[in-house]
Amino acid sequence: MRHLLDTGILVRVLDRADPLNVPIRDAIRRLLLDGHHLVAARQNVVEFWSVCTRPATARGGMGLSIEETARRLRHIERFVEVLNEPDSVYRHWKRLVIQHQVSGRQVHDARIVAVMTAYRIKRLVTLNSVDFVRFPAVTAISPGDV
Repeated sequence: MRHLLDTGILVRVLDRADPLNVPIRDAIRRLLLDGHHLVAARQNVVEFWSVCTRPATARGGMGLSIEETARRLRHIERFVEVLNEPDSVYRHWKRLVIQHQVSGRQVHDARIVAVMTAYRIKRLVTLNSVDFVRFPAVTAISPGDV
């Protein structure tokens, strides 16, 4: 079964100083050992890059160099497939934002769900399960629930 890893998971999996690093690494290890396929949307990778390279003084920024961010991304790409986005993603996204009355920052979550819909992926590993409750086609699970 495929599991899409949300941005917060990607950001923290290699940050040993983060208090969520160990449960995230354990969850990923369990999924891989159980034969699951881990994927990410291109949007997740773009958001990962943004968070990693944003100044540490900015909200949520890690202040990493381009070189360190690229190194981390290469490592992630060893165990996570970054999905291409078919043309149907836009159609799915538009239907989701209208149907579920999505606005503001949550439009990004709807886009993740649109990618999942296009690929028929049902499981999302995230630190923000509550953000995905409105989308019944997706089961959002926290690392501790893996």
